[in-house]
This record gives sequence, C-alpha cells and structure tokens, in this order.
Amino acid sequence: MYLGKLVFSQVIDFMPTHIFRRCVARYRGNYKIKSFTCLDQFLCLAFAQITYRESLRDIEACLRAQSHKVYHMGIRGKVSRSTLADANEERDWRIYSDLAMSLIATARKLYHAEKFLEDLDETVYAFDATTIDLCLSLFPWADFRQHKGAIKLHTLLDLRGNIPTFIHISDGKLHQVNTLDILPVEAGAFYVMDRGYLDFRRLYALGQASAFFVIRAKVSFKFRRIYSHPVDRSTGLICDQTIMLTGHRACKDYPDKLRRVKYYDVETDNSLVFLTNNFTLPALTIAKLYKCRWQVELFFKWIKQNLRVKTFYGTSVNAVKTQIWIAIAVYVLVAIIKKQLKIKYSLYIILQVLSVTVFE
Repeated sequence: MYLGKLVFSQVIDFMPTHIFRRCVARYRGNYKIKSFTCLDQFLCLAFAQITYRESLRDIEACLRAQSHKVYHMGIRGKVSRSTLADANEERDWRIYSDLAMSLIATARKLYHAEKFLEDLDETVYAFDATTIDLCLSLFPWADFRQHKGAIKLHTLLDLRGNIPTFIHISDGKLHQVNTLDILPVEAGAFYVMDRGYLDFRRLYALGQASAFFVIRAKVSFKFRRIYSHPVDRSTGLICDQTIMLTGHRACKDYPDKLRRVKYYDVETDNSLVFLTNNFTLPALTIAKLYKCRWQVELFFKWIKQNLRVKTFYGTSVNAVKTQIWIAIAVYVLVAIIKKQLKIKYSLYIILQVLSVTVFE
C-alpha cells in the first residue's frame, strides 16, 4: 500500500506555514479557539476553491464523504457547515490577505526573469477594476445602484507572470480613479491604464514619484503640439508628439510636457491615442505596452471562471473578503508550483488536474 502524501497536501506544502502562523498571531486568529483553527479554515476554503465547491453544505458533504482522508489533508478540526460559517464571519480577513501578499512576493521573485518586451527591462503593471454583482438584499453593505449590489476588485497586475501585486476590495460605488490615491508607486516602473483612470492631477503625482504611465486619452482633451517626431507609418503609427495641455483645469493639474502617440490598430480598425510621461521608449513600444494591458482583463476572466469569486459562502464583509483573498492565495500558490516544478501546462490545466486528484 502506497503511503505517500495526498495531492492536496503536496500542494499545501508549497505554502510557508511559519509565515501563516505569524499572520494568525498578528491578528489573534486562534484566540480562544480550541478545535477548528485558522489553518483548518484556510484548508477547507482552499479545497473549495480547487474543487469548485458551490456552498458550505457542498464543502461539508464532500469532505465528510472522504472523512478517512481529511486528517491527511492537514485538517484537524471537525468540518461542519455551522463551524465554517462562524469562522468566515469572525476570523479576521487580514490573516489571509497577509498570507496572499507573502505568496505574491515569492511568486514575483520566481517570475522576475520572465521575458516581456525585448527592449524593456523595467517592471510593467496593468491597473484595472472588475465588478462582481451581488444581491442587495443579502449583501446590504455592497452599495452599487438603487436595486443592485456589487463589489469592485481593484487589481494591479505585474505583467511578468501575471501576478497580482495590489488588490483593493471596495463597494460598487467607489470610482476606479479614486484608487490611484492608494496605489503603491514603484519608482521607474510603468503603469498601464485605461482612460477611466485619466485624472491629470493624479497622473502628475505619479510622475513626481518617478514612475511612468501609459494611458489612453479621451477624445475631448485639449492640447497644444510642441514638436512632432518622425514615425514609420507602415507599423501602424500615425504620430508621435510632444504636447502641453491647454484646458483651463488640465494645464493646472498637469503643468509639464506630455507625449502623445497615435496608433492605428488593424485588428480592431480603430485609431487609439495614448498619453505617457516617458520620452525615451520608441513610440511603437508605447503602443505595445497598452496592448499588453489586456492581460489584466484576461486575469479577471480567468479567476471568475476558475475560482469561486462570484458566489460566496457568507454574506458579511469579512466572509466575502476572506473568500476572495484565499482565492488569490490559491491562484498564486498554483503559479508558484508551476514555476518551481517547471510545469509547461497552463494554470487552467493544472487546476483542472488538481480538482480531480486532490484525494489521490
């Protein structure tokens, strides 16, 4: 009889347990807890993410059906729907947030050498937000519209390895441009954003922090051309200009020069205008950088399809944030496994394999 570890336990072995214990101690997660610890809660919800469990009752039924293997998965407490519900309501979600950020730091080191664009060595981030619809009667705190609830997942994605480095969970009413005020800024890095983040005062502050941005311009913005640089129109470039803003408010919010790059996209038959504060990169690279912003859209689509972040096991703020952060931790954990074991398959295929082999 083979006495090796279960597949689920082998996956969890990549999680630094000493860091998890520090996170639990930091927020006193196991204070007055005797049986069902924070580790038990994490393992149950990680199992639910990997195997696509739809509810607490589903988690309980599945684990009890394999009760002789639950101990070998690392779960020491008795798994019951009520106990798990209480844990989601009461255990501080920041425990799992800190754990996920620790895993993110590990993953970024592993993917640091990934090739991105040939003529670019700097870190490139894509920043965007996605809306997750909720039932307002069940989630009354998730304000969005009069008869509709929602939360927003604001995510900064490192395009080398598609690792989320900053995540902010808010109600649906928070406009995405306001999250630029809490965005961690790394000097020398590029921040690629859609035109929903076009706020010249905030972009100027980003430049003052020695960071670069690439953002799509709005049609109505007013400017004065200072100089036109030569471009190769066969590449799709239309113009590469140095400009100054002339709008009454815009010129006060951004009193410095900007670079305006216009590009014709053959695939979509659209002419796109980009603004950036970087004057050294080739204009075509600026256009390619914005095209890479689509990776954050694919990230949102991927986690919504392959992890449980659209339906929730609890209705409180704490339960929702706990589930989302554990989902992010599982995503990053699988990315770490993929890199450390040099697996050539995609994260989707790895998760599909894990979902049917966790008890093997």
